[in-house]
Amino acid sequence: MVDLAKNVKRSVFPSSLEGQFLVAMPAVKGPHFERSVIYLCSHSEDGAMGLVVNQLSSQITLPDLLRQIDILDDDEDMIDLPESARGMDVLDGGPVDQGRGFVLHSPDYKLESSTLEVSDDVCLTATVEILRALSEGRGPRSALLTLGYAGWSAGQLEDELQSNSWLTCQADASLLFECPPKDRYDRSLALMGVDLSMLSSEAGHA
Repeated sequence: MVDLAKNVKRSVFPSSLEGQFLVAMPAVKGPHFERSVIYLCSHSEDGAMGLVVNQLSSQITLPDLLRQIDILDDDEDMIDLPESARGMDVLDGGPVDQGRGFVLHSPDYKLESSTLEVSDDVCLTATVEILRALSEGRGPRSALLTLGYAGWSAGQLEDELQSNSWLTCQADASLLFECPPKDRYDRSLALMGVDLSMLSSEAGHA
């Protein structure tokens, strides 16, 4: 897993949307972004980085991932994990670097120099150590695991926002950590008071 904190810093960009949700408009198509909810981890004049948080990975399960990085033995399975880790899904975080893992989590767990505090109630850690901690029952109270991420070059996200590809709203930690992934799109729209049946590609931003 990449040590993200060495590469991404909390932004001081005046119009930064980090710590917010991007919610795909109906006109957005494609396997990664149609009906997607993206948590923006970083947004600056140099570009943006976020994690799709509502699409389950069809490529790998959590036990398989933990075996690949030698946290679980080949003969161990989900029953050997703490209850908090047993129910954790592996999500498809985006089309970039899909072999890398990223964990969004509550702020009760932090690794010095490796944890990025995105907001007051959501942190990002991208090291093997956090997966080891979760598997041993000493990780964060709440966590969400993705493989891969979504990235935008300088000005690209601003162009997409201008063309009404995304709605934006302040992220809600309970939606990230308590709401099932399949319900996060509709719940995000509900946070904004948006009725999907009335939504069109011409709608503005919330």
